[in-house]
Amino acid sequence: MRTQIKGRNVTVTDALQEYAEEKIHRVHKLMQERKIDDVTRVELELKVEKNPSIPEPCVSEATIFTRGPVIRAKERSTDMYASIDLVTDKLMRRVKKYHDKVHGKNRKYHEKFSEAVVEAEAATAAAAGLPAQELTGAEQLDELVSSGDNGRIVKTKQFALKPMSVIEATLQLELVGHDFFVFTNAETNRTNVVYKRDDGHFGLIEPAEG
Repeated sequence: MRTQIKGRNVTVTDALQEYAEEKIHRVHKLMQERKIDDVTRVELELKVEKNPSIPEPCVSEATIFTRGPVIRAKERSTDMYASIDLVTDKLMRRVKKYHDKVHGKNRKYHEKFSEAVVEAEAATAAAAGLPAQELTGAEQLDELVSSGDNGRIVKTKQFALKPMSVIEATLQLELVGHDFFVFTNAETNRTNVVYKRDDGHFGLIEPAEG
């Protein structure tokens, strides 16, 4: 396992490096105990926000790359050591959640998910005043993403779209802690988006047939 710890607006001292590595090792040990996919590398970014209006400027953002899913967490505090503790705790919760879903504690999860997606899409269609089959991907995306008149792109990311099932994509969504996740649907080989709804279910955006 390769570990990279970098700082932004903060000096990563030997003591801070050692503390962070010890915490990352705890997460790695838990993943080994739960027999989760081999960890290939871990990235931990420690940064201090310079804006004086931010009450908790010390940020820790960790990403664990495995041969399977990517697990990500971000936390902030008034103290860098505390933010490392918080992000470690969040990572460990996500590791346990992943293990439980994959290895059967939530045995009915896979069965209930398909039903939840259908219900979520129907609810979205009803809110838009359209039958479910007539709601296009673009119209669903409009519900998911909105911006003000002065909105602008401030950050760009590039990433590979890994083929996976819808179930795998929803699990990956939870592991990275984002509101939505873009992936290549392994069944259709088309780009899809899953997203978290306010009612706790998931939504699925598929491109409309030509």
